[in-house]
Amino acid sequence: MKKILLLIAIFFIAVYFVLTKFFPDVEINKYDSLATVQEQKAIEKGWIPKNIPVTAYDIVETHDMDTNVVLGKFSYKEQDEESFLSALKAEGEVFKSGDFLFKVDKEANLVNFKNK
Repeated sequence: MKKILLLIAIFFIAVYFVLTKFFPDVEINKYDSLATVQEQKAIEKGWIPKNIPVTAYDIVETHDMDTNVVLGKFSYKEQDEESFLSALKAEGEVFKSGDFLFKVDKEANLVNFKNK
């Protein structure tokens, strides 16, 4: 009887491992604008940086609830580039603000971001 209970326990532990390892809890969200981000409270949830430009659009973020890793990108209008970049701390080719790192493509007006 003890062997059967042990085998059942091992089976459920293996199933749990397989489900959590191979089926992570990842969510992808797309937002048209900063207003949509604010409606969805994505900044408060830590999925979107606090200081994205007012003109940000085509905002996409992916977050893994198991590891708390956030990756995302957004486009912005050139008129906000100077004020956006001045709020960031340059560290080589990467910028930093709060819990996020930013890679800025000035020619395409595109920003990729990641939490630390």
